[in-house]
Amino acid sequence: MTEQQGEDPRLAGLRYAVARLRRELAAYPSEFGDRGIAEEELAAMAAMAVAGDPEIQRMRRSLLLIVGSIGSVSALAPTLMDVREAVDLFGGLAR
Repeated sequence: MTEQQGEDPRLAGLRYAVARLRRELAAYPSEFGDRGIAEEELAAMAAMAVAGDPEIQRMRRSLLLIVGSIGSVSALAPTLMDVREAVDLFGGLAR
């Protein structure tokens, strides 16, 4: 992709969804045991999105860890689903 074609909308969507979940997680008042894992994996996903060439397998691994870490926090579920949908736009795992 060249600069003239503009940015991949999937990357913009991923950055937005990850940033939103990071904000909501930071504002979530209760502590839970795996919060640090979720924060680390969201930071990794944000870095991949900023770099512009995310590794699909790594994103999916991060997503699984995030879901496992905060999946039971219902207040974060809608935003977590947005991150999942953003990751899904990149397609399946490379074989």
